[in-house]
Amino acid sequence: MDFLKQIKEIASSKKVNIVLPETNDERILLASEIIIKENICDLTLIGDKKEIINLGYNLEKANFLNPKEDDLSEISKQLYEIRKNKGITEEEANDLIKNPLYLSVMLIKTKKTHGMVAGAINSTSDVLRPSLQILKTDSNSKIVSSFFIMIVEGFKDPFIFADCALIQMPNSNELSEIAASSARTYKQIFNKEPNVAFLSHSSFGSAKHDMVSIVKEAVKISKEKYPEINMDGELQLDAAIVPSVAKIKAPNSTVAGRANVLIFPNIDSANIGYKLVQRFAKAQAYGPITQGLSYPVNDLSRGCSVEDIVGVTAITAFQAQKFI
Repeated sequence: MDFLKQIKEIASSKKVNIVLPETNDERILLASEIIIKENICDLTLIGDKKEIINLGYNLEKANFLNPKEDDLSEISKQLYEIRKNKGITEEEANDLIKNPLYLSVMLIKTKKTHGMVAGAINSTSDVLRPSLQILKTDSNSKIVSSFFIMIVEGFKDPFIFADCALIQMPNSNELSEIAASSARTYKQIFNKEPNVAFLSHSSFGSAKHDMVSIVKEAVKISKEKYPEINMDGELQLDAAIVPSVAKIKAPNSTVAGRANVLIFPNIDSANIGYKLVQRFAKAQAYGPITQGLSYPVNDLSRGCSVEDIVGVTAITAFQAQKFI
């Protein structure tokens, strides 16, 4: 079965409510129509319901919240209580709650919704800032990172590529945490055991460089902290995913030749890597998807299509099911 179709079916089997704050973008409204028509999840839209419906969009089944007209005093008080130790005043909380991104995150925090998708018109930093301030990281994670789901023709298993969008130059500890989060994510989404490869231009010491040392140390940390996860490295890409190459370059590795979670040494290599695979191999790429937050908040590319928004919302709804 097509991956996205399967995710949509799982999402629709146990309804959650996902908030979309960027209703002044036509792509969001068109995607919302599709999400409702396909019965993927319930939606909360931040904006003027009458104005949006009058534009011709069939969104009567969505929940609406209008920060310009609706009473937000109670949720503003809750924001103040959460952030007062950081110096926010009640007046500042009243102003901040009118920001659709902060309002959306507070709807998640107060369990009125279960996740958020944004980024069509806002930067990654603007999308994630309120989430980091209000939702914090989950109990299993020390950092927030991102991944892409890659479905590549010719390979039996799907892949996760990380981190492609958030942590630019991870140190060894950060690489270890990205790997652990990605492994948990892989098992949650695909119900399969993750085989995690820490990628490098070196395989088990074939090259010497400071970047290689960072990856080697990350592997050492990971094996000590997460012995239950099958991890190995450092590995060149071909040794990680091609069995015949793995027999030559890493014959004793339990990961080499069968990796399905690829941890890149930095954001440059990860971002370039997923786009190369997407464009040259015509792979399906879904993301960036955020991991490590206490509730799912996912960031769209500002160049996203309507189909991208539908797909990321379906994945977000799937992620959110464990919270209801």
